[in-house]
This record gives sequence, C-alpha cells and structure tokens, in this order.
Amino acid sequence: MLIGGLQKITLIDYPGKVAATIFTLGCSFRCPFCHNPELVLPKQFTKPIPEETVISFLASRVGRLDGVCLTGGEPTLQKNLPEFITQIKNLGLKVKLDTNGSQPKVLEKIIKSGSVDYFAMDIKGPLSNYATITASKGFEKEINESISLIMNSGLEYEFRTTVSKPLLSVRDFEYIGKMISGASSYWLQNYVKSKQIDSQITLEPFSDAELMEALNLVRPYVIQANVRSLVA
Repeated sequence: MLIGGLQKITLIDYPGKVAATIFTLGCSFRCPFCHNPELVLPKQFTKPIPEETVISFLASRVGRLDGVCLTGGEPTLQKNLPEFITQIKNLGLKVKLDTNGSQPKVLEKIIKSGSVDYFAMDIKGPLSNYATITASKGFEKEINESISLIMNSGLEYEFRTTVSKPLLSVRDFEYIGKMISGASSYWLQNYVKSKQIDSQITLEPFSDAELMEALNLVRPYVIQANVRSLVA
C-alpha cells in the first residue's frame, strides 16, 4: 500500500461513524477540480507512510473508533488493498471505501470477500462527458460495471457528484439520474474553490438555484437525493 496521509479522526467521512481516514497515493483520473494533487500527481507525492505505522495506530484506537474510510487518490489501484482491508477488519473496525469506479474487477473481488461495509462512488458526470471531465479516456464500460456491482452488492452505498461549471451543466443531471436509476442514495457536492490539479481552468460552483434544479432532475430516478456541504 502506498499511503499518502492519515487523518486520525473524522466525523464526516464515514456517515454516522467516528472514523479515521487513510489517503492512498495514485489515481486513474485527472479531474481538474481535484483538491488533492499531492495524492494524484506522482511528482507531488510525499514519502509513503508505512502500512505497519497505520495499522499500529488503528490498533491503539480500538474502542474509540468505529471505522476507517479508505480514500485517495484511488484506493483500488493499490495491489494489496484486499489484504490491507482484512487487517483493518481483524481489528473489529468497519470499512468504507471511496472509489471512482475505474477498477470494477477489484470492486468485485472486495464485494465477494465481504470485507467492505460501505461504498461511496464518485459519478463524475454523464458517460458521454467522462473523458473530458476526468482527462482520461476509455473508462465508460468500467464505470457502468462498477455502478451495477455496487448497487447489487447488498451493502450500504452512496453515489455522489462534485458539481462545477463549466464541466457540468444542470441538464447533465437527468443523464446522471438515468445512469444510477434505482440507487438508494445520491449526493450533490458543490465545488469549493481550493487548490486544484489544473490551475489553468477556471471553475465555479453552481448557484443554490442551479443545485436545486439539478437535484430535482435526479430525484425521480433514485430513492434519496440531497446536497452535501464539502466544508466541514
């Protein structure tokens, strides 16, 4: 595991749980709005934190933490992710996995192992716009496979979209709704100005009115849809 960061306690990354957050290095996408370039761009990687250090910390917090959120970067790029998750589960902690859905074969293996308790998958936009939004080509099939795997896993999950103009428009959200039709939980997360991977692109959040319009386009397709603040 290439671990780029450890947040020792969070009340927001794992819904309803007191958790620690582990940040992995490396990502399959290059979304312009990403505010963690040091986890995505190899030239900005910091020295990885040893797995043993992280597991030792988690062991010392058993009884005080409910679970662990694995995020990135993109955790499913890590070769020994299933084994690392098993170590966490052996401590009696629940595991939430954040993913961009680019590695469905890894998700399938993890689902079959029964080692993850909660999935959160980013839906970047309509499939027709994925290459533009992620600056990465050829992942449309994988995204659909991952959506299906997660929705049929029998586990808790959510889909979520970070909303920024001009990458997304309000009308895109009807297409997103159709992509995840029948999903139990979907969240809109409005873009917050911060450091970003591509500083040459000027991004703006949706207005409150645009957020509600987008939300109303998704709601007919999912069981629950809401707006989540990215500011803790």
